Amino acid sequence: MKLIRFGKAGSEKSGVIYRGNRLDVSAFASNYDEAFFENDGLVRLEEYVKANHVSLPVVSYEERLGCPVARPSKIVCIGLNYADHAKETGAPLPTEPVIFMKSTTAITGPNDEIMLPKDSVKTDWEVELAVVMGCKASYVTEAQAEQCIAGYMLHNDVSEREFQLDRNGTWDKGKGCDTFAPLGPYLVRPDQIKNINNLMLWLSVNGKMMQKGTTANLIFKIPYLISYVSQFMTLLPGDIISTGTPAGVGLGMNPPVYLKPGDIVELGIEGLGEQRQTVQAFKR
Repeated sequence: MKLIRFGKAGSEKSGVIYRGNRLDVSAFASNYDEAFFENDGLVRLEEYVKANHVSLPVVSYEERLGCPVARPSKIVCIGLNYADHAKETGAPLPTEPVIFMKSTTAITGPNDEIMLPKDSVKTDWEVELAVVMGCKASYVTEAQAEQCIAGYMLHNDVSEREFQLDRNGTWDKGKGCDTFAPLGPYLVRPDQIKNINNLMLWLSVNGKMMQKGTTANLIFKIPYLISYVSQFMTLLPGDIISTGTPAGVGLGMNPPVYLKPGDIVELGIEGLGEQRQTVQAFKR
């Protein structure tokens, strides 16, 4: 069972993929939000689907998909968490995780358009594995952290490098622009992933492979990241931690290459599905 949210942007309904079908479960779970995850929603939903899947409404595969998680309180991102990516950007390997925040207003569905920000000239791509919290976590150990994972998703951590690196201050400036957090297509539970520490991830632009890596190369592994972040802020059910990107971003090329209107970005992670975005110019 995989969790999806489907329908028009801002009016998504809750659904699942079960035995190859997309099913509408909005009568049981109005949304996959903090309250859902906090109250054993995943366990109760699985029982409900097993008992009722024959009678649940089928959702067309033509329906738009939104982010699988509704209204997370925050998106916490980890920078420079692959050695090859740190090297290509000229940054030293971090001795502790680099943390920055991504605005929740940046969230879009997996196949929605990427809109270049006003006056952007350096919008870049980053394929990443995202972790969704299943419980409240504050000062948790690594062992406790593993029990707090609701599931995993695919994330394109779209980044405006001039805003991020040349405009002073934190990286957040270049990370939280509208449409800069395509998430999904679905949330996969931990028990459905054979080995989270050995998943292939990739990204292409206009059919040319740009990124190809494996989560085996994460500098800081997922339980450590959850434990570490929880020392500085309380993580709530439904919150997202994005774990970093491998080499192959536009910033690291010589000369750098950035997205332009009309470009097609495609990306995927083994077991977590694929995304496809068209880049468009800024518009209000």
